Amino acid sequence: MSEPMEPAGPVDPRDPVEAGPGQAGPGSTPGSDWPQRTEPGAESRGSGFLRGLREIAIVVVTALVISAVVRTFLLQAFWVPSGSMEQTLMRGDRILVWKPGVDPGHGDVVVFKDPADWLADPVPVGGIRGALGEVAAFVGILPSTTGDDLVKRVIGVGGDTIECCSPGGQIIRNGEPLDEPYLYPGDPTDQVIFRVEVPEGRLFVMGDHRSDSADSRYHLEQDDGTVPVENVVGTAEVIMWPISRWATLPTYADQQAATPADVVEPQAP
Repeated sequence: MSEPMEPAGPVDPRDPVEAGPGQAGPGSTPGSDWPQRTEPGAESRGSGFLRGLREIAIVVVTALVISAVVRTFLLQAFWVPSGSMEQTLMRGDRILVWKPGVDPGHGDVVVFKDPADWLADPVPVGGIRGALGEVAAFVGILPSTTGDDLVKRVIGVGGDTIECCSPGGQIIRNGEPLDEPYLYPGDPTDQVIFRVEVPEGRLFVMGDHRSDSADSRYHLEQDDGTVPVENVVGTAEVIMWPISRWATLPTYADQQAATPADVVEPQAP
């Protein structure tokens, strides 16, 4: 049997009163003992957004660093500004150049630094556009258009004797006329008559469009028009743009050697 409950006595206002849930104690503001409500998920959404931005920044910076490393040590894109290598390379083509262990040989298409002011000074592009273009070219996003690079084909290496021309109008290397299937159709190669012994460590280069190429033949007054091997950036391997012209570039090293049928004998007087 339960004990009868005793009636509560009068409450002394001085006694502390424990407030229950939803109740306010004496002298307190209703609800002051409870934490303020916040918008659900507001902080998590903010931190998630910042986390996403950080991850994007890391990905972008990593990609730029990798691109810069590839450009510096492996592959670099270049823009072809002229028709001197037609029809192997057309004006406006974008090419990829392979850089490691460059050892240019007969028939290679090479990109090299201007050895002796062969090129006119480029017109600088100023302002934000120019700065962004330089940065994009440096990290490899855009092809290099610095204005101090040339692209030509290697005709002679150190120790070769190159001269123009055979009775059939062919370039002669070490006494043998060259078969050059890459030449611009119908274009002669005898614009300049010369004979050059190529020093070791240097190259004699010519464009495939001979009448539109200011190559080694036009700079014979300095080092016989030869280019230091150390100036070579790399060998052109691929036409990557436009897509319709995508192709790898053969060297034609074997084809350059003329067959007996190509040799034109001089006629007796």
